[in-house]
Amino acid sequence: MEKNSEIYPFLEKGEFPDIDSTKLKIELTKNPKKKPEPDAMKFGINFTDHMLEVDWIKDQGFSAPRILPYHNFQMDPATMVLHYSVEGFEGMKAYKDKNKNVRLFRPEQNMKRFLNTAKRLALPDFNPDELLKCLEKLVLIDADWIPEKEDFSLYIRPTIIGTTPALGLRTPTSMKIYVILSPVGPYFSAFKPLKLWAEDEYCRAWVGGTGNAKLGGNYGPTLLPGMKALEKGCEQILWLYGPEKKITEVGAMNLFGFWKNKDGEDELITASLDDGLILPGITRDSILTLARGWGEFKVSEKDWNIEELMEAVKENRMYEMFGAGTAAIVSPINVINFHGQEYKIPLDPDDPNSGAGKITKRIKKEIIGIQYGEIEHPWSVILKDK
Repeated sequence: MEKNSEIYPFLEKGEFPDIDSTKLKIELTKNPKKKPEPDAMKFGINFTDHMLEVDWIKDQGFSAPRILPYHNFQMDPATMVLHYSVEGFEGMKAYKDKNKNVRLFRPEQNMKRFLNTAKRLALPDFNPDELLKCLEKLVLIDADWIPEKEDFSLYIRPTIIGTTPALGLRTPTSMKIYVILSPVGPYFSAFKPLKLWAEDEYCRAWVGGTGNAKLGGNYGPTLLPGMKALEKGCEQILWLYGPEKKITEVGAMNLFGFWKNKDGEDELITASLDDGLILPGITRDSILTLARGWGEFKVSEKDWNIEELMEAVKENRMYEMFGAGTAAIVSPINVINFHGQEYKIPLDPDDPNSGAGKITKRIKKEIIGIQYGEIEHPWSVILKDK
């Protein structure tokens, strides 16, 4: 068998048991790309000049982190990620405020979730704080790619893959962490409500599965039912689970409902994390924290099902619904199609042309305010070159 140094020429003599940001190496591009105009940006299409890489090999540890010009990978056709989907990722954003400061939103939470995803893939532990320091340096190097326009940002995609060049399902003996950056505008072209197809034939996640980890393997199988939903005139899927048809997620977002519950209380409700069916979203947690801080209505994380939702709509107890995630922040919902029957979800009765309910608009305004530094909050972290 070839020596590791021959397969992985980037490795230096010696071992790095964990990621070490003080050993970060930087190679700047000699051929900068032309930056797209903000109005021409499409989500995840354009990428910045540089990327971050760090590799790990069993019994040797981590390589020195490297910021390099954006480039393609060369892989053995037997590489584990290509056959067994040993792959996880994160989604986060960098923003530029009115004073041209570069900001991240709760980045330590993304790193915590990224580490949990790695563990679910039987990949080794790493120091998330050290990885974050390297990521921050990458963002600062490519900071001039961050659009200076409201609702625009720099999307950050940390990814972890098993790189063992061998067939046969086994614990990975090598892996790669890399981070790429993409300037983006709003995920949806306009802040307009979505029509959902309530899906009870296909299943996105199940108890004991991987619904609470951000794995690539969770997303590919959703493409076929997503296409079928589009054929039925629906933009996204409302994923239902089990005989009771529990409400879980919408598309790749967490789902919220604001209603008057059966006890006559105004309540913001979203599915519980307890059974592992849904992703513990950073935006989800932010919304719950903000809403509880308002102290104006009940805020609940608990199971609810499609029958309860339909009953609330029929009894005019449903005020509004929305999806929540990093890409879109919040996405209002105005129709749910279940078995061919459409259920209309209210928006804002005082402003029917706004395309969203009052709570949805309030949440978006507050989160964007924090992200862009208009509202002072510890969740918004200003990056400084050290």
